[in-house]
Amino acid sequence: MHPFEHFLLDGFQQVAADTWANDERIIIQPVFFNLVPDLPAPLTDLPALQRGLAGTAAGQGGALIEADVMSVGGQPALRQIIKVKLPHQPHGQAFLGSYIVPKAACSAVLRVQAAESGPTGQREALVMSQVGPADYFRPHPYGPDGEGGLPSHVADDPAYDAQFPQHPLSRVRQVMAQLAQQVELHPDFAALPAFAR
Repeated sequence: MHPFEHFLLDGFQQVAADTWANDERIIIQPVFFNLVPDLPAPLTDLPALQRGLAGTAAGQGGALIEADVMSVGGQPALRQIIKVKLPHQPHGQAFLGSYIVPKAACSAVLRVQAAESGPTGQREALVMSQVGPADYFRPHPYGPDGEGGLPSHVADDPAYDAQFPQHPLSRVRQVMAQLAQQVELHPDFAALPAFAR
């Protein structure tokens, strides 16, 4: 059983098993985990969930940009976006978005990822020039558990996506929004017992 249905978007081609990509090198991957979800809190406790996810992302050298709970295919789902350093490169970041639909004994995850290429840091530099260095960096939005990884700053705010529509973070948000409007879940998966922690 593949839990996700109707997740293919125009312009995406299958490039590997359960992996689709487009010409902008945005990747979509539906994944099924036949394990009890390792979420740090139930979806009904968003602050605890955000703190725990922020700590996990920071512990892996990245940062949680945003996390919230919404409906995907009629089921409660965690929506999160994290940023990580590009491996084996001195500069640049990758942005990893996911919808996680947890069940009592398994989960379905729909991943969207895109990485910077060519000159990196342009969004950050331009936003810093607009707001000034004093207002650029900010505390991690989900508390001190997010500290220690990549810094939190205003350039990651969705308000700047329109100014930088081709930036990988903007594109990840765009693709995730498109997916949320059309993704459906296989009825057998949707009927499984709900995740409870």
